[in-house]
This record gives sequence, C-alpha cells and structure tokens, in this order.
Amino acid sequence: MDESRADLLMRVEGMICDGCAAAVTRAIQRIDPQAEVAVDRPGARVAIRTGAQSLVIADALTRAGYTATAMTG
Repeated sequence: MDESRADLLMRVEGMICDGCAAAVTRAIQRIDPQAEVAVDRPGARVAIRTGAQSLVIADALTRAGYTATAMTG
C-alpha cells in the first residue's frame, strides 16, 4: 500500500449531469493520473484516493468551473 496516498472527501457544487461528473474526474486526474475518483453527483460529493493535497484538488476543480470545498483532508 502506498503510504503517500490519502482519502479525501470534497463537496463539489455545480455537477448537474454525467458530463459534469466526467469533467470533475478529468480535472482531478490531470493533477494525479493515478487518483481513484468516485463521484456522487446527487450528493454533490467526490471521494478521492490521491497523493495530491486537498487544496490543489479544490483549485483544479475551481478552474474547471465548479465550487469545491474539502470536507476532509
């Protein structure tokens, strides 16, 4: 198990369709191509297993057009 990876939970506002969920996943995987991303679109949450910091992920999602806030990490 890679100790440098952590589980993050982010609140992501503005995901209204499956295309949005795919865009969120792509934005995260641009930062960390090995990130494991699980989008809960109705709950406006994204669970991520990543080596990136939550602020870096939130910034990438903001640049992609979403409002992102770390719920953990």
